[in-house]
Amino acid sequence: MSLNQTPSANRLHIGIFGKVNSGKSTLINAFTGQDVSIVSDIAGTTTDVVTKAMEIAPLGPCVLIDTAGFDDTTMLGEARKEKTRLAAEKCDIAVLLFAETSINVTAEDDLSYEKEWYSYFVKNKIPVLAVVNKTDLSGENIYAENIHAENSQVNNNLIEEIKKITKEEPVIINAKSGMGIDSLKEALVRKTPEDFETGFITGNLIKEDDVVMLVMPQDAQAPKGRLILPQVQTIRELLDRKCVVMSVTPDKMSQALEQLKNPPKLIITDSQVFKAVFELKPEESMLTSFSVLFAAYKGDLLYYIEGAKAIDRLTETSKVLIAECCTHAPLSEDIGRVKIPNMLRKRFGKGLFVDVVSGTDFPKDLREYDLIIQCGGCMFNRRYVLSRVNRAKEQAVPMTNYGVTIAHMTGILDDISYS
Repeated sequence: MSLNQTPSANRLHIGIFGKVNSGKSTLINAFTGQDVSIVSDIAGTTTDVVTKAMEIAPLGPCVLIDTAGFDDTTMLGEARKEKTRLAAEKCDIAVLLFAETSINVTAEDDLSYEKEWYSYFVKNKIPVLAVVNKTDLSGENIYAENIHAENSQVNNNLIEEIKKITKEEPVIINAKSGMGIDSLKEALVRKTPEDFETGFITGNLIKEDDVVMLVMPQDAQAPKGRLILPQVQTIRELLDRKCVVMSVTPDKMSQALEQLKNPPKLIITDSQVFKAVFELKPEESMLTSFSVLFAAYKGDLLYYIEGAKAIDRLTETSKVLIAECCTHAPLSEDIGRVKIPNMLRKRFGKGLFVDVVSGTDFPKDLREYDLIIQCGGCMFNRRYVLSRVNRAKEQAVPMTNYGVTIAHMTGILDDISYS
């Protein structure tokens, strides 16, 4: 990825959902102006989720997600539908595609899948846009405002059924000709959540001209020759917000502080060296970590702080889930797989059981766990991280994150700044 590109986790995720052969892949290709997905008259051509990151005016940086048909009845249909469900958890906006020529709306059951998925999106507070793909139009009469005209070629029965489901007028397109795509983009702009990535990683902790010190250990976990994504994004934001930024390793922190006329307004560090940095920081300086900042930026920090109280209730027979978003190969000093489990077992006993999952491998049933410890979530968009949080809430399982866990276990959580 180019250094100038917006990270995938910060892009607007738009998912295309519909029945097999409803025109999802054709729509993706028309929307992007590229052959992103394979298009065929053979049902079920898209068998796995296909994603495409690109800049799309007037939406800005997006990730488009092409999914398998949610009525797939083949041998692998259930597995493909599970992939579609995982894709849905990442969506900031869902496009629910209706193929007008393939639906006989005189039979109510013909829209049962669409109703089910619409209810899913509403339940999970995912904005959803109904789109009718009229595949046999020349493109002259496909504007939404004309759908009720007597000479309209769009199936008015279908339109009325969609309005009953969604309480909204659907957008009418012709994916093959590309007609109506501009109207679709405008409708998506209106559907974009108001709070989509509008906040700052550093929140209200800093303002222009503040001095911010970044204390970043360069140990075995640090990638050779580069910084990790949360560090890069935080530095970029601080520069954009016109702060004075100083970056050091922990062993140079004292020397760096001596060079400053006044203490830094804020010190941001790696959670694993929280305690050491806390002991060196000036009393006037606020302290936080990249993980804590991303807990607020990507997830639900207040829930994480409340969840950290469950740490004190753990015993040697407790079961903890460590949930990583990255899929990197484990390292000798890995914070999620090594350091945090060692800290927990040192306090509660070697018998404490720790499960580790990575990527999108997050269990549906969380009730066997006494605590979930989530990473910062920098590799996923906020929508997906919050889907994990909501699942934990629904099942009444305490959840926290790496930075909050370490701050709590080292006794400095009350001294950490996060808003």
